[in-house]
Amino acid sequence: MSNFCPTCLNKEYIFVKNVNEFDYFQCINCEMIYIQNDVMEQVDEGKVLVAYKEEYWQEELRSAHERSYGIALARMAEAFYYSRIPVHKFLDIGTGPGYFLDAVAKYLPNSKEKFYGIEKFPPKEQYYSQSKNYIIGDLCNLEIKFDAGMCIEVAEHLTPKMLKGLIKDLANISNKGALYIFNTGMPEYVLNEDLNYLDPLIRGHIASYSIKSIKILAEELGFSVFPLKGKTWAFVLEYLSQSSSEENIQDRIWSALNHNMNILSDKDMGTVLKVLGLDTSRAYG
Repeated sequence: MSNFCPTCLNKEYIFVKNVNEFDYFQCINCEMIYIQNDVMEQVDEGKVLVAYKEEYWQEELRSAHERSYGIALARMAEAFYYSRIPVHKFLDIGTGPGYFLDAVAKYLPNSKEKFYGIEKFPPKEQYYSQSKNYIIGDLCNLEIKFDAGMCIEVAEHLTPKMLKGLIKDLANISNKGALYIFNTGMPEYVLNEDLNYLDPLIRGHIASYSIKSIKILAEELGFSVFPLKGKTWAFVLEYLSQSSSEENIQDRIWSALNHNMNILSDKDMGTVLKVLGLDTSRAYG
């Protein structure tokens, strides 16, 4: 059975690992790690590998709460530092139960109306956020334009076809210069730090996207792709960027927009997220 790369279509690959009878390969050309082709095709056709039973949701809701009050706040604050345009509307893509919106309402109560979250496959109503900015549906149905956002622990669940569709929809709802941080385990992270990240049946992780593979998917849709030095689990997309792809965008922290810094400095809660954004931007670089 041929297992050519589903992103660049290159036929040269190396075997990485077998997990629960599923083979994973890495493309020699674009460096993406992917599950065997027939499974990719089945997922594109609607097959679901993970059993979304009550036990799954109980564990996932616990993890979602932990992410929302931790790394989600850090990635959000980071995006505010990197953005070259004033952020008036921020979107959490694949927000799950939307606990990030609750976290923002707690730490940035005077700016909570600027933050939105969208989820296509939400848990039961009693489990998700009651924020008025919690949206159930597809990106393609949004009529709001955004200036920044993030997508945490989503890309690794998607086939290249699905991820490209997401990026295409994102372009349609983005203002010029909109910046998005994607948090996902990339090949360097998977191969050197956590090979168990490749997990089709429990966590639903079918892919690990490299910077090269993301460029193939995103650049023709108007996005520039930027790595985050030292972070093997995150990258940045910027729509209709005015910057060279060679720019180290982590240097932008020294010229962050006052508008964006003022949002992170809440008059009631103080500068905790402003400090978090600065320190997390510098921590790995």
